[in-house]
Amino acid sequence: MFDKPFSQACENNKEPILEVLKRVLVDKTNLLEIGSGTGQHAAYFAPRLRHLEWHTSDMPDKHLGIAAWLEEVKVNNLHEPLSFTIGATSAWPLTNTDAVYTANTTHIMQPLESQLMMQLVANNLPIDGMFCQYGPYNFQGQYSSESNQSFDQHLSEQGCGGIRDIDELTLWAIPLVLIETIPMPANNYMLVWQKQ
Repeated sequence: MFDKPFSQACENNKEPILEVLKRVLVDKTNLLEIGSGTGQHAAYFAPRLRHLEWHTSDMPDKHLGIAAWLEEVKVNNLHEPLSFTIGATSAWPLTNTDAVYTANTTHIMQPLESQLMMQLVANNLPIDGMFCQYGPYNFQGQYSSESNQSFDQHLSEQGCGGIRDIDELTLWAIPLVLIETIPMPANNYMLVWQKQ
């Protein structure tokens, strides 16, 4: 029997994230989740955002775990994972995307991959399209907490790209504009971008 993957962080942050998504995606219809990971967020959010077609995506080796979570949620607005690997796949996997969501991906990616993700989202969202980006971020070169500084050191040791600075993301994201920076649990933030 296949054991579903599980992330405690997903359990801890799903309610605060949902409150933001309910508010900022109220008029959106077709969402791509970049890096669905375990699939927990998609399985929790889609039934509570029934106006939104929620499309999961990740590297192919994550698909079995995502599908296991999706299998337990019997809603018709939640879709099987698309193959999408930033840096390996330049083709956008979904037409008519008016919203994008990603959680805890930006600091895992190498800087060039983070830059590419920002540009792909900016290029493929329509005017007024929304991008909700959750995770730890730096502000003007400064860590927001000592724990984030330690976490960044750990990321570096693991070969990950590390915590990105909001100023850097803002440059990469044009013509997306950062309209909200919302403090979240465990020294994370939700960045809410809108295409102008």
